[in-house]
Amino acid sequence: MEAPTEFPSVTFSDLATSSSAAPAAAVFSVDSSGKPRLRFVQTGSAAPLAELDLETTQVFRVGPVDLLCVSEEESGGNATDEKLCSKAFKVGFKTKDESKGFATAFEEWKNGRSSKDGASLENGLIVPSKSKFDSKIEATSAKMYFHYYGQLLHQQNMLQDFVRTGTYYAAVLENKSDFEGRVVVDVGAGSGILSLFAAQAGAKHVYAVEASEMAEYAQKLISGNPSLGQRITVIKGKVEEVELPEKADILISEPMGTLLVNERMLESYIIARDRFLTPSGKMFPTLGRIHMAPFSDEYLYVEVANKALFWQQQNFFGVDLTPLHGSAFQGYFSQPVVDAFDPRLLVSPPTFHTLDFTSMKEEDLYELDIPLNFTATVGTRVHGLACWFDVLFNGSTVQRWLTTAPGSPTTHWYQLRCVLQQPLYVMAGQQITGRLHLVAHSAQSYTIYLTLSTKMWGVGAEQGGVLQTSTGKLELKEPYYRLSQPQSYGASDQQQQTVQTQSMPPQDISQLQDEIDPSLSLEQL
Repeated sequence: MEAPTEFPSVTFSDLATSSSAAPAAAVFSVDSSGKPRLRFVQTGSAAPLAELDLETTQVFRVGPVDLLCVSEEESGGNATDEKLCSKAFKVGFKTKDESKGFATAFEEWKNGRSSKDGASLENGLIVPSKSKFDSKIEATSAKMYFHYYGQLLHQQNMLQDFVRTGTYYAAVLENKSDFEGRVVVDVGAGSGILSLFAAQAGAKHVYAVEASEMAEYAQKLISGNPSLGQRITVIKGKVEEVELPEKADILISEPMGTLLVNERMLESYIIARDRFLTPSGKMFPTLGRIHMAPFSDEYLYVEVANKALFWQQQNFFGVDLTPLHGSAFQGYFSQPVVDAFDPRLLVSPPTFHTLDFTSMKEEDLYELDIPLNFTATVGTRVHGLACWFDVLFNGSTVQRWLTTAPGSPTTHWYQLRCVLQQPLYVMAGQQITGRLHLVAHSAQSYTIYLTLSTKMWGVGAEQGGVLQTSTGKLELKEPYYRLSQPQSYGASDQQQQTVQTQSMPPQDISQLQDEIDPSLSLEQL
């Protein structure tokens, strides 16, 4: 029988009574029948304050150091009167670490897996979690996510992205030396296509881990290719939870979402690395980069702004809609635009932020704070920030990139643009600074906080000038899928001069600056 896990210094409150919080100890253990139990014992007394069956108990966070334990129990005098009733208890801790340790221990004991090697704290034990997914992702979001990827039509959409699928195929087959005779784990295997690629490259064995119902289709596809399938094992479950019989020499996965990080699967990829990969193992992909550049697109700005015109009607079936116009206007600008755009719309050479999957921590993905610094190559209005990503497969033989850049062959990720409500005016050579701040949330996505600033030109500019700033808050989970093909922008020579996605040599940038007459006013530009 496993030794109990004790948290000797908590506070306990029964929400059904008006009694104040009492000092207590919380003890996880199993009873004589082998069921996991949680007991609260008042400090200085042997009498339990409460004893809960973990199978019918849930824990919710209600504050930085406070948790709520809700237990369903049967009540009633006979079988016909019996019904479920809930009891709720508030449990307080001294620190956030103690609160997290209790929540982790609760999940481990409830699932029948207590730990033997936790780290000691003042108050109990931190038990290493074998599943972080359920604790940080909303159940409704996870259900929709796995339902979506459990359908063949969505798998087909990804498979038919030949840039994506072809790059993965080339990256694997061109680096057979990394796969031959090796153990491979396919993280979030989907249809199993990457597992089959690994088997084609000579993998000794592939473990295809897939949490959605697509695992059944993957098994069917793999069984239909017996020469490869005999070396592939499909495991249905989350990488945070499943157990594998051996360590992996290489991880392969397609964890990228819009703006690289949407859907938060990169975190599962990192967790799989920590759980399954040998110290000298490889990861395909190895690293990712988020590329960013300011853009100018008058057509797009007007299109987004005009969506709110509906709410300017003063007599819509006798109703004045204008009170909601401001909210609607803000709402449309809170949607990142997903489409393919002409790279000539970029106002400066791009910069990028690197995520090294081989060394970064899972927690590094909870919040990304990226400083921005650009130099405008044309005089124009800046309407926001354009973003795209690429990933590197750092094979021993060939290093191959998969890019979603504007001007490159279009992928199902397209590109993403954050449009600001208030455009900025810039001149050629003017500095644009700012910040792209991404904060993860439990709906498997991110809130985007964007700030762009320019130093206004004119009298006093050498002393700092007037700072022109525009900010935006956008929700990555709720984009505007424009999905149009890049428009032709041939009317203006200046637009033709806007830089391409690849960084230009300094002498070329200087040449562009020289070709724009600095005496032109903003209105003329």
